[in-house]
Amino acid sequence: MTTPEAEQSSSVPEAEGPREPLDAQAASGASDQAGGARPEERLERAVRVAEQALIEYEIAVETFRIEVENFSRLHHQKLGPMYARLDELDAEIAEAKAARTGDPEDVRAAREARARVMPMPGVEELFHGWMDSEGLFPEAAAMLTEQPVRPPQRVRPSDEARKAYRELVRKAHPDLAQDERERARRDEFIARVNSAYGRGDEALLRELAEEWAAGPAPAEWQPSHSEELYARLEWLAQRKELLTLVASELEEGAIGAMLKLAPDDPDRFLEEIAEQLLAQVAQREAELAALLGL
Repeated sequence: MTTPEAEQSSSVPEAEGPREPLDAQAASGASDQAGGARPEERLERAVRVAEQALIEYEIAVETFRIEVENFSRLHHQKLGPMYARLDELDAEIAEAKAARTGDPEDVRAAREARARVMPMPGVEELFHGWMDSEGLFPEAAAMLTEQPVRPPQRVRPSDEARKAYRELVRKAHPDLAQDERERARRDEFIARVNSAYGRGDEALLRELAEEWAAGPAPAEWQPSHSEELYARLEWLAQRKELLTLVASELEEGAIGAMLKLAPDDPDRFLEEIAEQLLAQVAQREAELAALLGL
């Protein structure tokens, strides 16, 4: 699994999350080394460096967001039915104990355990077609009994899709627009690129690359005076802060934290959790059978 900062530097551990782009001050300081340039020229160079750094960071954050989203879907598909089965067994065990003892405390515990199993509004959407108000769908039941099921969605887009996506975003990013009309065109195009990348559709990404190559050549943005440049740098700084918050939320979430535990092989990580859950299911079933005298 490739985390966002690995998109920017292979020397940074993958689990550390997205790294912030160069800020305007660092970019401006680097441009001063050229010497002799007028202030507006130094500002122009600072803006270009900051823009490219921000685009790279945005690519890294978006890539990580897609990985988190796909891993979350796979997590629900593969492990959701097992968690549901464990909750059901816990409820049945608690009810069997309550029926045997008649103790009010056991009866209360049984009611609470059963309440945790009761379906909530929107549960179909939560489990993406694996569970409805009547219980588990056939695919979920098949997984618990080790029968063949449809393969889950890939955790992340392929390397080829990733490469095509990065190239397209670098060329067509809205921040490179010269005017509002060009920005709108780029916004619409990048939305289609993001959609294709989220599905890992390499063929569509190639088609979009051909479409962009055949379109009007993008014009470089040339600021006319220093006030506009300062405003642009301020906007870039604000955008960077926003992306940093988004990246932090992704990394600190439950799914992001799980990805950090196994960045290179998340599929195997899920398999290990599934094996543990299946062992717990078997233990609960044996406990229930003993209580019912089966």
